[in-house]
Amino acid sequence: MDNIMEYIKYLEELIPEKDSLKIVKSEAEKFYKTHSLDECFRMGHELYQSDNFQIQEVGVFLFGYAAHENADALSFLKNIVSQNDSWKVQEILAMAFDNHCKIIGYETALPVIQEWLNSDCANVRRAVSEGLRVWTSRPYFKDNPQVAIKLLAAHKSDESEYVRKSIGNAMRDISKKHSTLVSAELSTWDLSSKEIHQVYKLASKFIEK
Repeated sequence: MDNIMEYIKYLEELIPEKDSLKIVKSEAEKFYKTHSLDECFRMGHELYQSDNFQIQEVGVFLFGYAAHENADALSFLKNIVSQNDSWKVQEILAMAFDNHCKIIGYETALPVIQEWLNSDCANVRRAVSEGLRVWTSRPYFKDNPQVAIKLLAAHKSDESEYVRKSIGNAMRDISKKHSTLVSAELSTWDLSSKEIHQVYKLASKFIEK
């Protein structure tokens, strides 16, 4: 299955027209485990050119797997995939970013997490806030929930409603086990801001009775 066209044909026959995230994830992981990172990177490029969004998604996952040894793969995710018009592909971008962080370790990933959160592109920022949910179920953040809260809270007034909703929902997730920490953070917010108040309402859902 080293032949690119054969592999694409294989995916076209395997993946149904209806969304099948399970198959997409499974095939990407299978390719990753049986090929070199360089092959993952090259195949990711080929698959991303497909008109079939689910085949594109396999390619996005492959970039995420290759990124820990290939800066161009991480750059492609950040600068190219983030521009894709499909919200479904953006969901895979978030998962691919999380895979990258998992592979290198979430503490090691802190600089790239902060870099992406400070991107000018809303899809890049959301890939982090959404991809790492539930943040405190991830190693490092599980033992350091305050770090996750601080990273998310820094973007409570994000210009993108798309990102703000993700931030609020991510903090709400954390509040299920760390309500005191989240409540302490929320108590410092200026709720006169419409944007911040929107995030507050989402984040405090399980705190305010």
